[in-house]
Amino acid sequence: MTTTQQNSAGIPAIELTEEQKYLFDTRGWLLFPAILGEAEIEEMRDYCYRLNLDGASLPPQERSSLGGPLLELVDHPVVVAMMNQFVADPYLRSETGYGFRLENSFLALRKDGDTNFGPHGGGGLLAHGYNSHLYRQHEGSVYAGLTRAVWELNPVKKGEGGTKFLTGSHKAAFPAPVSTQDENSPLWEEYDCPAGSVLFFTEAITHTGARWTNKEVDRVAIFNCYNSIGSRWHQWEPNADTVAAMSPLRRSLFRPVCCDRNLV
Repeated sequence: MTTTQQNSAGIPAIELTEEQKYLFDTRGWLLFPAILGEAEIEEMRDYCYRLNLDGASLPPQERSSLGGPLLELVDHPVVVAMMNQFVADPYLRSETGYGFRLENSFLALRKDGDTNFGPHGGGGLLAHGYNSHLYRQHEGSVYAGLTRAVWELNPVKKGEGGTKFLTGSHKAAFPAPVSTQDENSPLWEEYDCPAGSVLFFTEAITHTGARWTNKEVDRVAIFNCYNSIGSRWHQWEPNADTVAAMSPLRRSLFRPVCCDRNLV
């Protein structure tokens, strides 16, 4: 079985370390700090503000988090590495087609005081097969179901509004304690990172947004969600013209949801 070792720009996927694979498996989330360069960050952040404040000025096929420079994030080399390891179908991946799908993407732009606290997920190891929020493991192998990539285009300071996690709860046998309905519960784990970082987490973990309290910068983040070729959770479709303009390899992220003869 082969796998895509380069992204659609011909850049090799990174090689995950033993520590990174272990941490994602045991914790349910993993942060890669400072992946993007300053020029990329500035261009992408400016695009996000234009999309948020004056999206109608953009061509219809560009009015989304897949538009303009943001499109480069969908199969960034670190994304390809993580999805090859934790999401890709081993029988439906090849050198010419990814073994995973991009099934949801959106921009989150939050100012001081904005909140979306609402814990959800957890216990994915025990989830039914029809629920995409699942987590499966065998010795030396993991299937993480829905896996989210969050690109932070502004710095995030711990305790000021980044995504929160109940670390390890993707394998939890007990429900989350009532105390975690308080966003200040010490059970919630957070992170800080510079602009241009990317955070991965399995949707099988208990997680939530939080109140953004950084008065210096907004939270500007792109949330991309990936799934296997034969499974789907979100009721979301990308702009057809956006997909049609992509290279064949990148376009394979949006092929039909089925397993039968769905090898590119």
